[in-house]
Amino acid sequence: MNDALKTDYLIIGSGLVGMAFADTLFTETDANIIIVDRYAKPGGHWNMAYPFVTLHQPSAFFGVSSKELSRGEVDHIGLNKGMGDLATGAEICAYFDDVMRQRFLASGRVQYFPMCEYEGGGQFTSKLTGKKHTVSYQKLVDATFLTIAVPSTHTPNFTIAPEAQFMPLNDLPSISEKPTGYVVIGGGKTGIDACLWLLEGGVDPDDITWIRSRDAWLLDRANTQTAEVFFEKSVGSLAAQYEAIGGASSIEDMFDRLEEGGYLLRLDENVRPTMFHAATISKAEITQLQRIKDIVRMGQVTAIESDRIILSKGEISTTTTHIHVDCSASLERSFGHKEPSPIFDGNCITPQMIRAYQPAFSASMAAYVEINYDTEAEKNRLCSLVPLPNNDVDFIPMTLAMMMNQFNWFQDKPLRHWIRENRLDGFTKLISGIDENDQGKMKIMQRIQNNAMPAIAKLQQFNVELVQGA
Repeated sequence: MNDALKTDYLIIGSGLVGMAFADTLFTETDANIIIVDRYAKPGGHWNMAYPFVTLHQPSAFFGVSSKELSRGEVDHIGLNKGMGDLATGAEICAYFDDVMRQRFLASGRVQYFPMCEYEGGGQFTSKLTGKKHTVSYQKLVDATFLTIAVPSTHTPNFTIAPEAQFMPLNDLPSISEKPTGYVVIGGGKTGIDACLWLLEGGVDPDDITWIRSRDAWLLDRANTQTAEVFFEKSVGSLAAQYEAIGGASSIEDMFDRLEEGGYLLRLDENVRPTMFHAATISKAEITQLQRIKDIVRMGQVTAIESDRIILSKGEISTTTTHIHVDCSASLERSFGHKEPSPIFDGNCITPQMIRAYQPAFSASMAAYVEINYDTEAEKNRLCSLVPLPNNDVDFIPMTLAMMMNQFNWFQDKPLRHWIRENRLDGFTKLISGIDENDQGKMKIMQRIQNNAMPAIAKLQQFNVELVQGA
């Protein structure tokens, strides 16, 4: 039997993007909304995350605009000591479940269909009952573009001998006896989390082999704090970033300056990073990770055999009593097959990144623009795409697009006011509340003002060089 439904907005996906978009739509309109998702509960890939996962940015930047996620606490112990709390995976799933039940569903304006596969054309089917539904809608919101592969569900792109011990890092807490050693495969944020968890559990760093096909530029978490006490560090890092970019004589010099100014970090001062996925880390975490000395840089893994690991640029020995930890799911594999498209296209809305590092804010603002602007051209101008980074030099087009968006937003007074009041924005309210008599803060703001346009000009120059050299 086919169940016919009708709604104003049909949203596919109840992960971070779908929930953040729906929340702003719900807050600022009286529209009816249907949300369809393949998981049993809202939260997207967080439903499948490893048990010890936490946010790597402060909780203040995450979730939906109408409900605070952060506990408002500063961590007093651990590798995030002195900084704002980082929500755990369990906290995030509970948070989204609460928003769905107590806010959306309790209103009677939102219908939610979990455990359903969307098949296109307004049709979806329950995975539990097989019941088919057809929805007539005014607008379709495809909130699945930023879906990422997680270790527990993705298929490695290398072969694994049956006798080799191989697991996603989700399974690390199930280990019942000490192996000969641990081999962590992957140099991104997931690999970092696996290594930190092992070290925190007392594993000897000499028992860890870390395969990093590429080293990454990392962001200092201390620069992302939104409390006023961090103003000099957080807003000051923005000023330092603009100064570094504007004063650079070359792309390589730009990265040197960004590192010297404290905007970028790396794990090994002797290895120049070639990757940038915008992962955020604390300096205390870097110090911990540097205890691991067996770093393998021989390219990507192509095969795990019983006695050796074959990589694209060599091989290393292993045994069947080693545990090989899969952290190879990557943004590149998640998004590589997807072609970015305008966010607004007819009656279809595809939320994507319009501010780097902040998918929640990006989705919330896309909803605001959908509600408050008339023409598709104006909506897409305000929601110009910020490309997702992979390689180090992708920092250039990403930062340029973000700065151009910020410039355009600042010219629009109502939008500027909305951004300042949006919980997910982070810094605008902090900046707008400066006392003009506070000379220290005013000097930082002057540095930003003096260096923003030179930074944009230099990024445009470097971007041309990248295009011509491609």
